[in-house]
Amino acid sequence: MTDQHPRPHGPTIDPEKCTGCGLCLTVCPDQTLSLLGGKAVVSGDRCLACAHCRAICPTQAITVSNLAHDLLFHTFTADIRYLPPGQGDTAQLVRLMLSRRSCRNYTNRTLDPQLLEDLVRIGTTAPSGTNSQAWTFTILPQRSAVESLGSLVAAYFSQLNRQAANPVLRNLLRLLGRPALAKYYHRYHHSIAQGLREWSEQGRDRLFHGAPAAIIIGSRPGASCPKEDALLATQNILLAAHTMGLGSCLIGFAVAAMAKAPRIQRTMGIPDDEAIHAVIALGYPAEPYQRLTGRKPITPRYFVG
Repeated sequence: MTDQHPRPHGPTIDPEKCTGCGLCLTVCPDQTLSLLGGKAVVSGDRCLACAHCRAICPTQAITVSNLAHDLLFHTFTADIRYLPPGQGDTAQLVRLMLSRRSCRNYTNRTLDPQLLEDLVRIGTTAPSGTNSQAWTFTILPQRSAVESLGSLVAAYFSQLNRQAANPVLRNLLRLLGRPALAKYYHRYHHSIAQGLREWSEQGRDRLFHGAPAAIIIGSRPGASCPKEDALLATQNILLAAHTMGLGSCLIGFAVAAMAKAPRIQRTMGIPDDEAIHAVIALGYPAEPYQRLTGRKPITPRYFVG
């Protein structure tokens, strides 16, 4: 079987510091480590570069190359001390999650590019499948860049609306087992047409809602679960943006357009082999919310084997 996880950034163990406790062996997901002569050694050729071994070593005997262990931020100083399970404030975490809302009204205040870079760094603290960290982030730091993407997305949907308005084409595709265009027509055609008119005639932005900045989250080839990785990073960014005083909104129509029209991401300087999974509008909110809202009730399903 081909090795899917070669060891490009494997651990280095200082035998003078290693006590042979074996804790690093218990947390290594690829069984890269073993004990030899009472000391931990690198015996395998697979490594996720997760650095669990480094994190658990009580004597700091292990280093992992090419990893930025201490993330540095521009706009705040992070507390980089490890927080053990059970010591966080669950109530405040849930308060943050409940308080963050999709923002569709923004002020004209521009965002500091360093703030946007910090949001990206916060995004990279999310977990990723096989620790691939193959996500990509494209920052649109000013309103003109957001409007450029908005115009490209509008052009795509304008063409799609023209196709959907053709009943012969819709019905023919449906008879051929391809009902997507007909479903789009019944669900979205009218509202998209209205939004396109407002964009072209009034300059009203119903796509990005006037946001002065945005971040596009994608993935490079090779990740085991790229979409999940990107969306986990996206959630980190959404929550962090709220703590920084920013409003945010996921722009699903932009993601859909970029998936169908590769020229859009090409124009944005994003390589063709990257897949786009999320687009986040960002800005200082002009929405004075006063209280939390509810969520739809959910009944979890249990399986007892």
